[in-house]
Amino acid sequence: MIGLIVARSENNVIGKDGMIPWRIKGEQKQFKELTTGNIVVMGRKSYEEIGHPLPNRDTIVVSRTKKYEGEHLSTAGSVEEAIAMADKSKNVYISGGYGLYKEAMPLVDVMYITEVKTVVEDGDVFFPEFNADDFELEIGETGGDEIKYTRTTYTRRNHK
Repeated sequence: MIGLIVARSENNVIGKDGMIPWRIKGEQKQFKELTTGNIVVMGRKSYEEIGHPLPNRDTIVVSRTKKYEGEHLSTAGSVEEAIAMADKSKNVYISGGYGLYKEAMPLVDVMYITEVKTVVEDGDVFFPEFNADDFELEIGETGGDEIKYTRTTYTRRNHK
């Protein structure tokens, strides 16, 4: 299974100044639950923001300019190469940023999108547009304190 996991604001912002533009207690819990024991594919900038491989999962960094190698850490030149490298017995989760999401969009089976109930006026990275008609939408739980969020799951429809 190839999945995509992202949190976006009401105006589609996913990043600001190289960072996620909110900190909401519990919002990243789903990311950890889904990706632990699986494979996370992320871009170079996303990886450098974190600064290390994520524990208890394999990390594949997509970069054409740098090589990352280590225990549970490798580098691919594209999303397609990362998927080809991935252990087929595990799920693959595309985790950003914009370029990877855009490249992966036609390849994903499911998208886990956390809709954050805020507007980020000066965001500089946005989630790419997609055709919602290609997916079945399931609305999940809502959480958060000052800033609320709702989990949504978009599962690709079978085309005949």
